Amino acid sequence: METIQDDKRLEQETVRKVTWRLLPFLMLCYLFAFIDRGNIGMAALQMNQDIGLSPKMFGFASSLFFIAYFIFEVPSNLALQKFGARKWLARIMVTWGLISACTAFVQGPTSLYFVRFILGAAEAGFFPGVVLYLTYWVPSAYRARIVALFMVAIPAASFVASPVSALLLQMDGIGGLRGWHWLFLLEGLPTVLLGVVCLFFLTDRPDQARWLNDAQRQWLVTTMDKEAASRTAKQHIPLWKLFSQPHVWGMALVCACASAAGSVLNVWQPQLLKSFGLTVMQTGLVNSIPYLVASVLMVWWGRHSDRTGERRWHTAIPLILIGGGLALASLANTLAPVVLLLTMVLIGAYSFKGPFWAMASTWLATGSAAAGLAGINAVSNLIGGGLMVNAYGWIKDATGSYAMALLPLVGLSVVSVVILLVLSRKSRVAATGALKEAVR
Repeated sequence: METIQDDKRLEQETVRKVTWRLLPFLMLCYLFAFIDRGNIGMAALQMNQDIGLSPKMFGFASSLFFIAYFIFEVPSNLALQKFGARKWLARIMVTWGLISACTAFVQGPTSLYFVRFILGAAEAGFFPGVVLYLTYWVPSAYRARIVALFMVAIPAASFVASPVSALLLQMDGIGGLRGWHWLFLLEGLPTVLLGVVCLFFLTDRPDQARWLNDAQRQWLVTTMDKEAASRTAKQHIPLWKLFSQPHVWGMALVCACASAAGSVLNVWQPQLLKSFGLTVMQTGLVNSIPYLVASVLMVWWGRHSDRTGERRWHTAIPLILIGGGLALASLANTLAPVVLLLTMVLIGAYSFKGPFWAMASTWLATGSAAAGLAGINAVSNLIGGGLMVNAYGWIKDATGSYAMALLPLVGLSVVSVVILLVLSRKSRVAATGALKEAVR
């Protein structure tokens, strides 16, 4: 009995130390990734008029980030495996920070298109790279809550950045620059510094972790090797075959719903809220409210998924929240209910992530995990960001209505729920069959 208690204590101490060592830094990095990716939404309150952007042009410019992300994400994640997380994540952060800061110097639509495209290429691979990196360090029983904690940086970025960006827009005229110039400069350069710190702070693998004692390091190496071996025991799918598998595309479509909801609101929500007659500062403050609530609830939801061991409905319910919130938001015409419903949508978009990525990582063989995770995220970003952010701009241009432009996302949420329930049922049936074969 004492040995079991000692083992459990060692496990808890090791996971706690790994969490406190890696997670705060990775969250800070991801927070700046999303600030640099999404600050175009607040900048648009000044920038669009200055450089002559229509809603359709703004939507296209915003979508180019996701198109480049799609093209370069899988190669970037494979490069992380080759060069190690420490070097590759540092490379990603330094380049995206510099490019984001350079957005301050765009002169018109064409230069903005170019900068947004290369920003997507620079950042490609960061999120799936970190998810893959965490599979080297965090046992599967803890993964949903850890991924949820890491991904709280997404809504936290908008919660922090919205009022900060609104304040930076007030610097209009200082040094001969517009407020949106200062916004891009002052929010991009800290990322470069974090990239340099990354080189000295991160450790590639548990067996290299001198900040763990011998017992902790041995327990972690043994545990993660066992989990990797169990995933390797699944049928290994060669890279060229991976994307011909229906379940990979299915997972990507499921993820696309949450990606679309988060991306569209990140880019367009400030303009939607300002259309109710708010000032720039009021828009920044109100825009932060849904993200604060989503930040808290996504962590609780991920912990609940781990505690119960349930993934299917912990992933499906957030998708239902997204669809319901968007459908009702398209009918609302006053500020308070719109903010409430957008909060509901963002709770779904971010609570989805922890359980989904924990589930998806167990559906892929070890050798296919890097390409699989990156591929799922890349396709979901292409559909959710590249297509839906564009569609929102087209519909807004054609109808003049921010609310009507939300309707395609409602249809996507319905499709996503159906696909998820079918995929998870097939996975459960396959797992049951494998268990019966093992018993025989």
